[in-house]
Amino acid sequence: MADYIYLLETRLSPAQLRAIGAIRTIAREHDATIFLTGGAVRDLTGGGSIRDLDLTLQGEALKLKKALEAAGARVVGENTPAQQLFLVFAGGVRVELASAMSVTFPKPGKPKYELGNLTDDLRRRDFTANAMAISLNEGSYGLLMDPLNGVADIENRELRLVSNYGFIEDPSRLIRAARLMSRLGWQLEEKTRQRYATAKEENYIEHLAAWNLGYELEEIFHEEDPVRILRALEAEGWMAHLFPSLSSSKANTAALAELTEKQGQLQIQGILSQSAALAVPLVAAKMPATELTKMKGLFARPGFAKEIDSLEARTREFGTVFASKEAAAPSAAWKLLHNTEPNLVLSLSYSSKSAPVQARLKTFLTESPTARQRIPYTLMQEMRIIPDLPGFDELVDKLFFELMDGKLATPEEMKAYLEPFSPPAPPPPVNLRRARARKEARPSRAKSKKALLSVAAEEEQVGVAEGIMQKGDLTGKDRGPVPTPPAATAEKVAPAVTKKGSAAAKPAAPAVKAAPAAKVVAAKAAPSTKATPVKAAPAKAVAKAAPVKAPAKKTAPSKVVAKAPAKKVVAKKAAPAKKAPAKVVAKKAVPVKAVKKAAPAKAVAKKVVAKAPAKKVVAKKATPAKKAPAKVAAKKSAPVKAAKKAAPAKAVAKKAPAKAAKKAVPAKKAPAKAVAKKAVKAPAKKTSGRR
Repeated sequence: MADYIYLLETRLSPAQLRAIGAIRTIAREHDATIFLTGGAVRDLTGGGSIRDLDLTLQGEALKLKKALEAAGARVVGENTPAQQLFLVFAGGVRVELASAMSVTFPKPGKPKYELGNLTDDLRRRDFTANAMAISLNEGSYGLLMDPLNGVADIENRELRLVSNYGFIEDPSRLIRAARLMSRLGWQLEEKTRQRYATAKEENYIEHLAAWNLGYELEEIFHEEDPVRILRALEAEGWMAHLFPSLSSSKANTAALAELTEKQGQLQIQGILSQSAALAVPLVAAKMPATELTKMKGLFARPGFAKEIDSLEARTREFGTVFASKEAAAPSAAWKLLHNTEPNLVLSLSYSSKSAPVQARLKTFLTESPTARQRIPYTLMQEMRIIPDLPGFDELVDKLFFELMDGKLATPEEMKAYLEPFSPPAPPPPVNLRRARARKEARPSRAKSKKALLSVAAEEEQVGVAEGIMQKGDLTGKDRGPVPTPPAATAEKVAPAVTKKGSAAAKPAAPAVKAAPAAKVVAAKAAPSTKATPVKAAPAKAVAKAAPVKAPAKKTAPSKVVAKAPAKKVVAKKAAPAKKAPAKVVAKKAVPVKAVKKAAPAKAVAKKVVAKAPAKKVVAKKATPAKKAPAKVAAKKSAPVKAAKKAAPAKAVAKKAPAKAAKKAVPAKKAPAKAVAKKAVKAPAKKTSGRR
């Protein structure tokens, strides 16, 4: 189904839409509903041109007469029994406004009207194609009502009677059927054609009412081609009943063709005129004046007859204004022509013989289209002047008039003219995308696979595996700072310098007897006042040999970490180790009292008193291990009483055999930390006896 809202907005002219809007407003103020009916709906649906508007009001149409005249409408005729008004609005728009009626026919051609609703009004009409309505009310605007399926007959291009007795009740429908068939090119539906033939034979036309006769006679001149309609009616014999003096042979066909041509030229420029008032004298060109006057007296719209009589004088007045200096500019002439009644413009274009008038009309017809085509829509788009901009239509009209008058010839002039109307450029769009996050450097797979373990952690793993210690003995929270990873430990350490600047100690002597590689953790060294042999705590294997720093002033507890696994060894007395590779790491510093003459310690894996003959070491679970490097870690060193001053010493051993000193040299207290890095074969000699 067609979208009738769209059809109303596109197929009707602006003047027709304004007329409908005015009537809708008045009907709403009077609490009445209004509908578009009749031929206008038929032409909208079938695609024909809408020449006039038929409106039906559910209420009394005559009561709206004063309100319509106040809105600018001109009443040109009235049919009081049918509550019907004939109006002309600005722009030459013809409107038939009638009340919805329920009609009965007691006698042929004698209708009896009563106010009814829209359905009653549609069912009393002539043909189904004319019995359709479109709502113009709020809430139902554009709604089609077609109770008799007129759309199907429009598609079939057929005229079908609404009532089987249509031609008998109103004989004017016979004339209307012939006129519509000639104009539209349609045919009568089969049964309707049979009834038409019967009515023609029975001479139903004799009962034609006087008002209907004048209405149908006037409608001939409102047709686009009145001569063709005259010929069709003459062929059917209906002109003998309408007005015998009027015939197609008395018409000035050449003048009518010229009038039609002028009307088409003006229509292209937007001036929609009606040629009926001009067509009457041309169709009746050879008719006596008395007959013409008599014919005009029969018209249903008295105002139409007055318009015919006054048209010539009004055309002369308008020609004078149009030829004046006020309309010298093409833009001024254009505005004057569009603001004048279209029928006057058509009459001037057709009948005026003035050279200035014809010259200006020629300029209007030829230069206006070219000026419209020169409007720089592309430049306006570049300058952000778009149809959504307020005042865009007014700006286009101004440009049109400037171009019509020959101004704005160059692009520079055009740009300068449009510059004040160009809106500022919009701000740049906000970038809502987040900044790309930097990817963190991932460690290589080779490094991630090898976990970096401290020396203490490695010893603890071995000790837990051997069952000689528990988890957390070396890596607990209270075991000092986190050891340096093996990768960070330097292979070579500078020799420690003593107080007197002596070099690093010589490599320690190997152990007397090579015990199996074992981790030995010394608990605490027993206090000693003299440089006498000290009973050794249970020792865990000897650590890797490492360079030992020179003895410092103050002794500090050392942490000895063994790298190679070793079994637990229990010795009664510690013997001086000759070639024991040791890696000593000090964990916590313990105050040591120095002897009067304490000799600097030379990287001893375990604290030994000088010149002390070592007893034979008896191991409970000792198995000989010749090539097992040992790491020795001391948790806490025992406090030793010093004679005068105790100096902490920090010693790092790398292949330094421990050697007993004869005389003790006083040393300052210093934290001693010995890290053993490389395991060495430690051959041990048997020592026995006690000094």
